[in-house]
Amino acid sequence: MTDGTGRDEQDLGPELAPPEPAGRGRRLRRFRRIPMRIVLPNLVTLMALCLGLTSIRFAAEGRFESAVLAILAAAVLDGLDGRIARALEGATRFGAELDSLADFLDFGVAPAMLLYFWSLHEIKGIGWLAAMLFAIACALRLARFNVMIDDPNKPVWMSNFFIGMPSPAGAIVVMLPLYLHLSVLGLPNSPDFVPFEIAFVIVVALLMASRIPHFSGKKIGRVPREWFIPVLFGTAVLLLLLWQYPMEVLIVLVVSYLGLIPLAIRRYNAFQKADLAAAAPSPAEAQAQPPA
Repeated sequence: MTDGTGRDEQDLGPELAPPEPAGRGRRLRRFRRIPMRIVLPNLVTLMALCLGLTSIRFAAEGRFESAVLAILAAAVLDGLDGRIARALEGATRFGAELDSLADFLDFGVAPAMLLYFWSLHEIKGIGWLAAMLFAIACALRLARFNVMIDDPNKPVWMSNFFIGMPSPAGAIVVMLPLYLHLSVLGLPNSPDFVPFEIAFVIVVALLMASRIPHFSGKKIGRVPREWFIPVLFGTAVLLLLLWQYPMEVLIVLVVSYLGLIPLAIRRYNAFQKADLAAAAPSPAEAQAQPPA
């Protein structure tokens, strides 16, 4: 209810607000209606959270391929919930906090538990340590992202990059040894390979916690008209290949993503140098300044 000026009754002050009805009507009035444009993105986030929990269950049951696909589906939903919220103008602080908590479970805890159940348990102490380090790195990565997103002094070009490997990408990359095992390559699940898998998990954890820049896909939203048909065709082909050969496609995607890291570092440094050059005084201005 409003007073005709768009303000809520709680904003009118105790002396101007109308008296609350007694009894059952007073209790019902405490609950305000929430529009569906706010509810829908949070439902998508909760679906991703359920997929992360289901992945842990599949891993505990030894259904590793299903566990991988559950995390992959959670990553897809994680990419959709923010876009849905922005499209519907339903972004809220509550949704952002819920998304961070879901991301920690989906892309920090679930992959760590999956890899531990699969092979890291062969060296219990060090394997569990590597799993914990990955989950901790994911938590630190998400905390830093939440802090940096509120920085008003961040340059515009910074939106093209993530600082540190994003948690969904980290979850998909860290399972590369499992993809190699489940694919046609058939990497054996042997205790002899466990030290290398532990080292790979730790390297990915360091990439997540580091300040190494990675390309951001958040700017991908509009496709040029001349590229619409090729992009549509390529997406359809990718989905079909992912349906038929999921592990093989994931191997190609992970290797391609890792190959883009040096290019992202180069582009990031180029933007930084351009900013420093723009901020530096010109020779004429430097000569005009009085000596200290």
